[in-house]
Amino acid sequence: MKTISNFENKKVLVLGLARSGQAAARLLAKLGAIVTVNDGKPFDENPSAQALLEEGIKVVCGSHPLELLDEDFALMVKNPGIPYSNPMVAKASEKQIPIWTEVELASLVSDAPIVGITGSNGKTTTTTMIAEVFNHAGQSGLLAGNIGFPASEVVVEASANDTLIMELSSFQLMGVNSFKPHIAVITNLEPTHLDYHGTFEDYVAAKWNIQNHMTASDYIVLNANQGITHQLAKQTKATVIPFSTIEEVDGAYLKEGQLFYQGELVMAAKDIGVPGDHNIENALATIAVAKLSGISNHVIQETLSTFGGVKHRLQDAGSVRGVSFFNDSKSTNILATQKALSGFDNKDLILIAGGLDRGNGFEELSSHITNLKAMVVLGETADKLAEIAKAANVPVEYAKDVADATRKAYELAEVGDTVLLSPANASWDMYKNFEVRGDEFLLTVDSLKGATHE
Repeated sequence: MKTISNFENKKVLVLGLARSGQAAARLLAKLGAIVTVNDGKPFDENPSAQALLEEGIKVVCGSHPLELLDEDFALMVKNPGIPYSNPMVAKASEKQIPIWTEVELASLVSDAPIVGITGSNGKTTTTTMIAEVFNHAGQSGLLAGNIGFPASEVVVEASANDTLIMELSSFQLMGVNSFKPHIAVITNLEPTHLDYHGTFEDYVAAKWNIQNHMTASDYIVLNANQGITHQLAKQTKATVIPFSTIEEVDGAYLKEGQLFYQGELVMAAKDIGVPGDHNIENALATIAVAKLSGISNHVIQETLSTFGGVKHRLQDAGSVRGVSFFNDSKSTNILATQKALSGFDNKDLILIAGGLDRGNGFEELSSHITNLKAMVVLGETADKLAEIAKAANVPVEYAKDVADATRKAYELAEVGDTVLLSPANASWDMYKNFEVRGDEFLLTVDSLKGATHE
């Protein structure tokens, strides 16, 4: 970690805790800042705030008093999920206090080069693939960012011999100022999080912040399957490396079932360790980053062929008496479920779907569920999903929760079939988050294994 003096004796407000807020507060204190943490959770119920107070960091909990901003703060570091319409953030903006997210702070002190990955879908899988390729090659790729490892925490121990493999959300990228990865990846761009950003154009603009300070000596890996990226490619100083599953490009591409990089055969698409057309795209993006980093085809092939996926993202949960189970709880929107379905043969597939009702219909999913063996639906959107299933002549059953849905799907299945949890909805109607939902699926599969002594 670099030692910098930018924050010495300067007052900094960290708004919102969670792991990234804690990491930012500790890093700022280490850099000599006078840190105040403000979190809405009451102090008595806030062990994170209690720990920071014990470390000598000022904490203000239980509310967000606007008068706190009358202090002479040089910077606000906010939790990425807090919108800019929040009164505290809005007042800081009025007072012209710079507003960052903690990835900006981490980048300022990083000795390690950064590979930054963002996109609407596939970024967690791609980030994990890249890190595994780096580590298999002996290059020490450290997972960081939106993937569950706060960048401000990881960077403290990282050296110039490491590389930060950093997943970045649009929320995080709205709060960067001088952030500059050496390699950036945008997996794809689809209309998501519009409740936060307002418009697709504003969402794209947030993602595009990833390349604001990149130069011709840096690389941006873009999905050439999408028309929007052809326009964006003309708006960056970085060297553009495309990837595509539909045409040969001057980067990574799929041709006749084989994956190439700039004309050089790397591996067969069928050898990728996780199913689905979208995972071919994720693998191509990974190949581009690996080749730019001097990693051999042999290492790439070995890593991607044994890649077992990411927990809750098309995770292979094993089999019970010839029935396979896949946990795709992280598919919280229709596009993600469409992509998941592309990796399976519908006639042997039972889909578990449903969750939080955000007011949308599911007509876009209709063509993707044709010939499904069955659907098991649950949650607030169960009726909407049952409607499209019946219209497609797909047998449908209702379930009270994921455990019930998993057992019902297993009862419907025969040897050679697959049960896929890919909800196409957020989890918050029934579960705290998609991880809890996915864990219930995994535990139920394990109980089925135990009951059959398999």
